Amino acid sequence: MKCAVLDDYQQVAETMADWQPVSERVEVKVFHNHFESEDELVQAVQDCEIIAIMRERTPFRRQLLERLPQLKLLVTTGMRNASVDMDAASEQGITVCGTRGGGEGTTELTWALILGLARKLVQENASLRAGGPWQSTVGADLYGKRLGLLGLGNIGGKVARIGQAFGMEVTAWSPNLTEERAASAGVKRASSKEEVLETGDFVSIHLVLGERTRGLIGAEELKRMKPTAYLINTSRGPIVDREALLEALRSGTLAGAGLDVYEQEPLPSDDPFRTLPNVLATPHIGYVTEASYRQFYTGIVEDIQAYLDGSPIRILNAKQ
Repeated sequence: MKCAVLDDYQQVAETMADWQPVSERVEVKVFHNHFESEDELVQAVQDCEIIAIMRERTPFRRQLLERLPQLKLLVTTGMRNASVDMDAASEQGITVCGTRGGGEGTTELTWALILGLARKLVQENASLRAGGPWQSTVGADLYGKRLGLLGLGNIGGKVARIGQAFGMEVTAWSPNLTEERAASAGVKRASSKEEVLETGDFVSIHLVLGERTRGLIGAEELKRMKPTAYLINTSRGPIVDREALLEALRSGTLAGAGLDVYEQEPLPSDDPFRTLPNVLATPHIGYVTEASYRQFYTGIVEDIQAYLDGSPIRILNAKQ
């Protein structure tokens, strides 16, 4: 039986887990490059009964799944993957399994972006390295400022606690946020997303991408933000309207943005998010930490072993 492990960009898949439990029963092929075309991908994995994918790096939509008749087990890292067509997988008899969580990386990266934006670290570091002016910018304070959160789930709640430690006032909103949940986190529950946007000095997004949240932040919403405010998105790119955000950043409607996620990934080499001076951008590395990767790849091996033993674990369905 053949297994393809896709998108191992850092070339660590084989060292982050012990593959011995399945190595005698499965021939594992690890791919380090991202396939730019569906035809190239199909050519590479069409003989594989098992495919393991890392988050949403390679979407598995109906059209692709239909071109892989040998596929029997699809393993995704995490317990949710919006880029997999679960209905199509079910119709083809493909078992889809997930793995345990992803550590604290996204929470930590959120604060790296906030701090980097507030203290203009990229500009100051570049100036220092180039022998430029000594101290060329004036940083923004966190203490006493308002942190607005769109989403107060697992990650949002952790981001809130760190904001409180910095002495920030924290407000939050999500479609299902209750007064009880906000109070338990020591956070003020905003009456609407508009309140979060209008009052936040730093607004950070921690919502799951779905029909209700796709395009949630558009041109009208961005216009409500203070011109001195910063928007941080470590959740999913399509939650924010791309063109509206670009316009807000170019026009100065918004002071800046910290971005780790995009509508298209990898980001094209000529994409303006790579070069706008008021954008601090990272290549979707919120979950890319040693702890996360060890959990993910160990989970992949466990899922494959359980499937081979006839008792699949952590099976996903269309509602996840």
